[in-house]
Amino acid sequence: MSPTTSAITPKSAPLTAQGDDARPRVSVCIPLYQKVDYIGRTIDSVLAQTFTDFELVVLDNGCTDGSAEVVGGYADPRVRVVHHQQTVPQIENFNLSVAHTRAPLVKVLNADDLIEPEALARQVAVMDADPDVVVVSSRHHLVDDRDRIVARDRTLRTPDLVGRCDRAAVVRRVVRHGGNPLGVPGNMLFRRAAFDAVGGFPTEDPFVLDVALAVRLTSVGDFHGLPETLSRFRLASGSMTSSARSRNLRAQRTFVRGLRREHRDVIRRRDVARGVLRYPLTWLRHQVI
Repeated sequence: MSPTTSAITPKSAPLTAQGDDARPRVSVCIPLYQKVDYIGRTIDSVLAQTFTDFELVVLDNGCTDGSAEVVGGYADPRVRVVHHQQTVPQIENFNLSVAHTRAPLVKVLNADDLIEPEALARQVAVMDADPDVVVVSSRHHLVDDRDRIVARDRTLRTPDLVGRCDRAAVVRRVVRHGGNPLGVPGNMLFRRAAFDAVGGFPTEDPFVLDVALAVRLTSVGDFHGLPETLSRFRLASGSMTSSARSRNLRAQRTFVRGLRREHRDVIRRRDVARGVLRYPLTWLRHQVI
């Protein structure tokens, strides 16, 4: 299977013009599959950034619902589309989307999520200020099909994840939380070199690909948590069935058990105990959402 790439013909110049050989400072990539109702809003949120030195790479994973045609309607030359004729599994699609980026800093954005106008500016500033940080995350709102906020300021809810954190702090907090306290893909900006060094997104379960990547990245550098809310994660109608919620919980528990085995050098008994005691709250949160 060989992808084809199409550059969209511009109708007008972008805010920051780039030559054919220019390397943008940031790549935002969108792994796209069957999101015709949302992809336009997602792209609009990227093109509305106050930081303009970026490329937007959309990987069309064999869409048949008109999603690719929506992307094709954009005239901004920063938008680049990669087409796959055959659909690949989700995590492979995410890894392939990063493989097509050119910038040293990368954000992977779900095809139905949104980022706030200051997202790239705030996160690039963190990366520029501290070369030892390999991934920066933020908080997010949960929104419904019509972009209405249904829950505010999710993730990074405790002071120990705000600011710069090393591997020990991140792993301990995930074990105590029992789920994902670090953020969804759209919350994060990471260094491409670090992503390549750790082997990209994990190949186990898509339900934990975001938290698993963030933890992996802390093996080669530090995590930085921003207290601002810079993205919006969509809870689309019917997107999480009862069986999917159960699978999500199982995936999280399996992931946390793996962390406890793999990071015995930093995990303490009290971290494990707090995670076990907190599990009923984790279960309840999934049911309510």
